[in-house]
Amino acid sequence: MIRAMIVDDDALVRLGLADLLDGDGGIDLVAQAADGLQAVELAAAHRIDVALVDVRMPRLDGIAATARLRALPHPPKVITLTTFDLDEYVYDALAAGADGFLLKDTDPAEILRAVHLVAAGSAMLHPAAARRVIDRYHHAGGPGAAAARTRIEALTPREHDVLSRLARGDANAEIAAALGMRESTVKAHVSRILTALDVTNRVQAALLARDAGLA
Repeated sequence: MIRAMIVDDDALVRLGLADLLDGDGGIDLVAQAADGLQAVELAAAHRIDVALVDVRMPRLDGIAATARLRALPHPPKVITLTTFDLDEYVYDALAAGADGFLLKDTDPAEILRAVHLVAAGSAMLHPAAARRVIDRYHHAGGPGAAAARTRIEALTPREHDVLSRLARGDANAEIAAALGMRESTVKAHVSRILTALDVTNRVQAALLARDAGLA
């Protein structure tokens, strides 16, 4: 059973999402928060597996809340809810540790699918959208370039190849096709890359690769 939390300052949005999640037998909605501060308090009190977090909220916005949630001793996975005309907020949320983002008008079945995927350790990031955000707001080089290159040196040559494709925003199936691998093998490589680079999701790995000038 996936223990979920909804974080949104709009009561109607919370109600709609609650109805949706309650209709899924594999999800247990254990908490609802109206802002980021309340979300952190509830996540500390209840073991949360996945939090659906709005970006714009009073007191503590979704980006700051994501960073605090991911810093908890038992951090929940975070899916950011947004309208996509706020690209920069999506980028910041992903950099803060979110495992994915969804538009608020996403099909209900896709929202449920995202919760299950993220709970299982996958990222729910549309490749084209992730690529758009990274390309628009992130620039290679800068003061973190040397440190990023040092971290990437710990990877095997094959992991380096996979990371290069991640930095392009490719999905696992695209990486598998490009590198002649099984998709399950790509998933295993991605898992090892995240551990080796000490990042929480594939977008953070892509950002690190961009810092190193890999893409």
